[in-house]
Amino acid sequence: MTDTKPTNPKDLIGSGKLPLHLWPVTATALGSLGLLDGMLKYGRSNFRAVGVRASIYYDAASRHLNAWFEGEAVDPDSGLPHLAHALACLAIIVDAEAAGKLNDDRMHPGGYRQLINSLTPHVARLKAIHEDKEPTHYTIAGAAQ
Repeated sequence: MTDTKPTNPKDLIGSGKLPLHLWPVTATALGSLGLLDGMLKYGRSNFRAVGVRASIYYDAASRHLNAWFEGEAVDPDSGLPHLAHALACLAIIVDAEAAGKLNDDRMHPGGYRQLINSLTPHVARLKAIHEDKEPTHYTIAGAAQ
């Protein structure tokens, strides 16, 4: 007699499908607030009806992420977390692209990937040069103490 349960045939089929359970529901909840703010200002699903410019939403997402990373948790205009707005911006870009409503005005491809690949070895080199040092790293968490 075995202590393991026989596998349900649905397990084999379901395990090969999109693993939606991996996306944190907390991100959905927060992004929904950002989308609600936009719905109340511009109308529900306006981005699907009229389309969006990639650069506008990239810029907005960047501004919200930058403000959050600089220590500002809440957007002063809406009173919502900056991360709610950043998630909403990314969701709109993804949705507009999937719906064929994205005006793709991104930069003409340049040498970004090659540059990053060429600069990355400097990280290990600089860490090795300074491995004997113990500087203080100032963070928001440290400032709160």
